[in-house]
Amino acid sequence: MPKGQIRKALSGFYYVYHEGETYQTRGRGNFRKRKLTPMVGDYVEFESSTTTDGILKELLSRKNELIRPTVANVDLGIIIMSAIEPNFSTNLLDRFLITLESKGIQAIIYITKIDLLNKEQIKDMAILKQQYEKIGYPVILPELKSNHAAIEELIAYFPNKLTVFMGQSGAGKSTLLNQIAPELDLKTGIISSALGRGKHTTRHVELIPLYDGLVADTPGFSSIDFLEIETEELPELFLEFVEVQDLCRFRSCMHRNEPGCQVQKEVSEGTIQAYRYKHYLQYLDEIENRKPKYNKKEK
Repeated sequence: MPKGQIRKALSGFYYVYHEGETYQTRGRGNFRKRKLTPMVGDYVEFESSTTTDGILKELLSRKNELIRPTVANVDLGIIIMSAIEPNFSTNLLDRFLITLESKGIQAIIYITKIDLLNKEQIKDMAILKQQYEKIGYPVILPELKSNHAAIEELIAYFPNKLTVFMGQSGAGKSTLLNQIAPELDLKTGIISSALGRGKHTTRHVELIPLYDGLVADTPGFSSIDFLEIETEELPELFLEFVEVQDLCRFRSCMHRNEPGCQVQKEVSEGTIQAYRYKHYLQYLDEIENRKPKYNKKEK
């Protein structure tokens, strides 16, 4: 039975790539009973007599999955953040970073609209770049170098990876992909002056072969809920906490009120950024106070 990868899902069809051909398939009837939902990026076994009439037979195991955007087996997440219009948010950026860390996905930060900033704002953005790169996240500031150089730096990450573009609405994900590959001619949206955020312009997820890798253009969104992360996981998702947490007095330290907490000490000394620690406490509170999910009883 042939094996392939779902490259696009649209209107109940799954488009499976196998040995240079794309096969239009439908999901097997018992997937729903087994509570299995095929996702773009999934590796599958399928049967097909023609390229337009196939059936998905089995989903192969995933290494990870994202719910928003809906993609499986992701290697790299490019977080597109606008410097202005809509305004840059370290809180939103950290939400994306924590989400990617929880899935074992490498993160790259790409900042757009630097050309709209004044000199002082550019200096502030350069400081943020240093702070996040110190943590371990590469940051690309296109207008501090030529656009061509920034794009070359970005696409160097693409080979042999499935890359997802994500970030706030209106930050310019489709615009950036059009710069990388003009032949895609992806639709771009405008910023709503009333809401301060962009319109969703990408209607479905599709994997696009680019620079020896696969890239998914996905809908932008302006908030992330931590529905899958548990309280005890959160400290492990802040990389700068992980570096020093062995020095905490208590092995199970949650870095909140415990005595002898090395993370709190590093925050007070300025080694760990106070805004990152503030976000950590906020996310911790959100996770602890989220409403439990109840499963409906089967009749």
